[in-house]
Amino acid sequence: MNGLLIAAPSSGSGKTTMTLGLLRALKKRGVAIAPGKAGPDYIDPAFHAAASGETCLNFDPWAMRDDLLRTNAARHAAQGRLLVVEAMMGLFDGAADGKGSAADLAALLGLPVVLVVDCAKASHSVAALVGGFANFRADTRVVGVILNRVGSDRHETMLRQALAGIGMLVLGVVRSDPSLHLPQRHLGLVQASEHGELEAFIERAAAVIQHGCDLDALLHAAKASPRAAIPPAVAPLPPLGQKIAVARDIAFAFSYAHILRGWREAGAEIAFFSPLADEVPAPDADAVYLPGGYPELHAGRLAAAATFRTGMLDAHMRGARIFGECGGYMVLGDALIDAEGAVHPMLGLLPLVTSYATRKRHLGYRRITPLGVTFFASPMTAHEFHYASIVSEGAADRLFSAEDALGTSLGDVGLRRGNVAGSFMHLIDIRDGAA
Repeated sequence: MNGLLIAAPSSGSGKTTMTLGLLRALKKRGVAIAPGKAGPDYIDPAFHAAASGETCLNFDPWAMRDDLLRTNAARHAAQGRLLVVEAMMGLFDGAADGKGSAADLAALLGLPVVLVVDCAKASHSVAALVGGFANFRADTRVVGVILNRVGSDRHETMLRQALAGIGMLVLGVVRSDPSLHLPQRHLGLVQASEHGELEAFIERAAAVIQHGCDLDALLHAAKASPRAAIPPAVAPLPPLGQKIAVARDIAFAFSYAHILRGWREAGAEIAFFSPLADEVPAPDADAVYLPGGYPELHAGRLAAAATFRTGMLDAHMRGARIFGECGGYMVLGDALIDAEGAVHPMLGLLPLVTSYATRKRHLGYRRITPLGVTFFASPMTAHEFHYASIVSEGAADRLFSAEDALGTSLGDVGLRRGNVAGSFMHLIDIRDGAA
């Protein structure tokens, strides 16, 4: 298994754009790629898939068991594919407890680190910054840097001279370019499927990488570390049913590829449907999964999707397990209030009203334990990231007890009523030691 971790000193350094350009440039060169994203991000993987033509897996060193990370990495990078993983935040930034950084992932998988450095406001000081990152941990190997947002030939010369003084390899130089910018909204980047010029953007990023980076040196760096022994395959989260209808469109896009892959490998059949297109879940599905996304931006269309509503009520009546995460949880409720204060009726399967008009950020890793007889048997890890507020909750059983990364209790969360359940938690893995 050969691979690289594309990291940065901090968020906003340009590592996503550099990763997209690198993925497409390597694809054009004929390199078989296995793209990955560190952490719980559910937006960037769609961009990676668009750039590489391959499914992007999440590798979360806080929320996933070590053996699952090793197994997924080895299988993803099988048959000589190059594992290219984009880090999250800064290289050493993790959860509130300090664990789960991209550096932890690099150490676990033996991935050499390529550091993307924003040089727009620095010259010789880059050596102190890069040297500090390279020497901070003995188990993390920074094998080279890509200098991003370089202003001129003179600027590049100063940067190269400074880095030569600490013996750091410059793998690429990318000039400042306003066109290398991706639009954002409240949960991160605007989704890949909504980016009308995405292909042109990726091609532009690839051209920049091809021109400014030494691809041969990058490929050589990917072979720089020995690999640990691969453990036997470990089971991911068990499937919700034998045939699972999964909502998928721009309102329900936040499903993790490793979970869907794990369900298939456990023998489950996945059948996608689009609520925004007023489609119904497969009538023979014994489970329905509404993942997160942006239902608050499409609440009017969802409220008017009569066929979708009928199909969900039919699934409920025939006893199919129905599970909603975050945005999917909101849609299972009685109503959703959008940013303008308009009230939109939702499915009414759970006694819940949520609002995007009164925004409050909820962000962080969670440890959760199922309560009572439910769809889940084991304690799990999860991630919460949304701006919605709960306006009201009616009579229903609670779904999980929850605590944050520091072990602080968050009380009981989510709702369960018969064969319908949901919460704001994005499930990631079985908790270590709970399998």
